[in-house]
Amino acid sequence: MHTMKLGILALFLIAGLGTARGAGPARIRVVSQTVGTDELLLAVAAPGQIAALSHLATDPQFCAVAEEARAYPQLQLNGDAESVIKFSPTLVLCADYSRPELVAQIRRAGVEVLVFDRYLSLGDAYANLRVLAGRLGTGRRAEELIAGCQARVGELRARLEGVRKVRVIAPSTYGLLPGAGTTFQDLCDNSGAENLAFTLGRLSGHAPQPSEQMLDWPVDFVVVSGGEPGAALAPFRAIPPYEYMAAVKEGRAVLLPPYALGCVSHYRIRAYEIMARALHPEAFR
Repeated sequence: MHTMKLGILALFLIAGLGTARGAGPARIRVVSQTVGTDELLLAVAAPGQIAALSHLATDPQFCAVAEEARAYPQLQLNGDAESVIKFSPTLVLCADYSRPELVAQIRRAGVEVLVFDRYLSLGDAYANLRVLAGRLGTGRRAEELIAGCQARVGELRARLEGVRKVRVIAPSTYGLLPGAGTTFQDLCDNSGAENLAFTLGRLSGHAPQPSEQMLDWPVDFVVVSGGEPGAALAPFRAIPPYEYMAAVKEGRAVLLPPYALGCVSHYRIRAYEIMARALHPEAFR
């Protein structure tokens, strides 16, 4: 135990010296602790600024840029402060759902920590890109990226102008539904969809599903992750209330990439486009 404490102390001292000596973007070494911050970092970092990414960065089930992330080291699953500090970071990226004790330990080591706590809307994603790029000295890169995103969203809105919103839900095998104030609501707002969990269920956040009430909801499509409707809907065909829903029984589903329903970065735009095309094919002819 004494040897371990000495090792951690040595790492903390090294980290502190690295931070003190760092001067400018070329000296910055960033460790990202969450998938959301992985996606932000990979989008705006300059070559050589990325020291390590989260343990989920290379998993396409969670990360929109898993293939790109393979070029960088990864943190350990449930890693402690020592596993972060060993990469000699000058900056560590966390989210408000990161373990508080981990964030505190890294800060006590003298390493700067950026904690992101806004990610429900695309505007939040833009703000996060600007904050990070400002710290990395890559503001122009961020602005070019945001301009490209705005152009894509503008084109999508023009196509969807005047369409009738299609009624959807995002079912869960955990008994929860995403309502207002979620990334799914943001997805609906930008793809010509009506989230019935919000408009009829009056749900906020990820809330327990009102199973009996849902049997009367006029669900046009269910939104799920997967590559083939049969496999994606199979879990819901055996649990109430979904097994009784016409949309599930008839296979009316919008299929999104696995990472998309939980995406908190600008890469959510891809989900906007996929869902809009699935719900309003007439707008893309």
